[in-house]
Amino acid sequence: MAKELKDLTKRSVDYSRWYNELVVKADLAEQADVRGCMVIKPYGYAIWERLQQGLDERFKRTGVQNVYFPMLIPKSFLSREAEHVEGFAKECAVVTHYRLKGNPDGDGVVVDPEAKLEEELIIRPTSETTIWNTYKKWIHSWRDLPVLCNQWCNVMRWEMRTRLFLRTSEFLWQEGHTAHATREEAEERARQMLGVYADFAEKVMALPVVQGVKSETERFAGALDTYTIEAMMQDGKALQSGTSHFLGQNFGRAFGVQFVDKENKLDYAWATSWGVSTRLMGALIMTHSDDNGLVLPPKIAPIQVVIVPIYKTSDDLSRLDERLGQLAAELEARGVRVKYDNADNKRPGFKFADYELKGVPVRLVMGARDLEEGTIELMRRDTLEKETLKAEGIVDHVVGLLDEIQDNIYRKAKTFLDEHIFPCNDYEEFKTRVKDGGFFLCPWDGTTETEAQIKADTQATIRCVPFGVSQENPGTDMVSGKPAKYRVLIARSY
Repeated sequence: MAKELKDLTKRSVDYSRWYNELVVKADLAEQADVRGCMVIKPYGYAIWERLQQGLDERFKRTGVQNVYFPMLIPKSFLSREAEHVEGFAKECAVVTHYRLKGNPDGDGVVVDPEAKLEEELIIRPTSETTIWNTYKKWIHSWRDLPVLCNQWCNVMRWEMRTRLFLRTSEFLWQEGHTAHATREEAEERARQMLGVYADFAEKVMALPVVQGVKSETERFAGALDTYTIEAMMQDGKALQSGTSHFLGQNFGRAFGVQFVDKENKLDYAWATSWGVSTRLMGALIMTHSDDNGLVLPPKIAPIQVVIVPIYKTSDDLSRLDERLGQLAAELEARGVRVKYDNADNKRPGFKFADYELKGVPVRLVMGARDLEEGTIELMRRDTLEKETLKAEGIVDHVVGLLDEIQDNIYRKAKTFLDEHIFPCNDYEEFKTRVKDGGFFLCPWDGTTETEAQIKADTQATIRCVPFGVSQENPGTDMVSGKPAKYRVLIARSY
């Protein structure tokens, strides 16, 4: 059974299959009975809760408050901002009736044709329209600004090709929506929230990211600027892991959100929106995990330390329970999330394989002889190294080791990212190398024609104009031969 748990397709054989198998075998999620949707299982949801709680605390430190808006949006709302509705029109699920009735031809129910809605309702693909329709009731003066709101909810986007966590028709996310008195304040907020995402990704998820601004083609529908954090997966593909949008006054104008400014003049509110989703779960899995299963950074792991006793007799178990129960309590008192697994319905080998598969950062094992000798076996998941240590002082050692594991996981991912960012000025070279993955820093003339040509030829897209990369003298566009406007990051992506 332990072998079954670990019998994953190797990444080098089929990376996509490895990912799909791991999500299911590690008890994170499974396909739902509804097309394109997923069931997030308890262990997977526990990781999502860690992500949610950590981000929520950071949002609130910037002054953001949580709210909740309806999941059903009148169709007319989506018609008010033309670019926005165009961006989401093909992904919308529509509610047309409000009642069922018994099937006159037999068992079951059918839609009651007499219960057709006067106006169809859209299951939210995102909430800008319904939130800004409400903001016009809240905002009248500059004294009412800024409005800083966020909601944790689900959304529906009717995806044709789905993959657990990475792209599903229904998914969980947070969406922040803020209103401001000035352009400068709104732009600053959009950049600030991108920084919040990047800080959380790197310090908690151990996920190194590249920050930048999207091209016009890749912007969020209705935005003037879209800022992004891009992460690199182990197969060299990019994963957009969070976005923050400067929306200008588009939604303020579309929904008539006006206020009297400090000069007693009427103006439209300036807007931002920003969000991350359960796609972060996919980023976490594909960045760190290995052929044995999940590798979870301690700061995000629901269980940081698992303790397993090995015993033959009930007397051995009784003595181990006393000692290891005390150890678990001491670790918990130091803020460590611990599971003491003395269940007798699974063999130790099964438990070892299961917790390794689920990415628990530290495993402690003690048997009857260890108890007598005052020793304990420790295994760290990130390196799979085992060592036998003195049980005395193990609490201090484990607390320090969790920090070391967190740092090691980040360093490994950062090294991989840095080693797979390639400057490239030659299009033929680019077309050959991009197939093998990686981020390519290339000169771009800023035209949609060139951008479309790159995508058609290579299936790669401009991920962003990266921050921290000098844009002075960017060179010559490798496709058109025209002077480049930017050095951009190009990659294949999920």
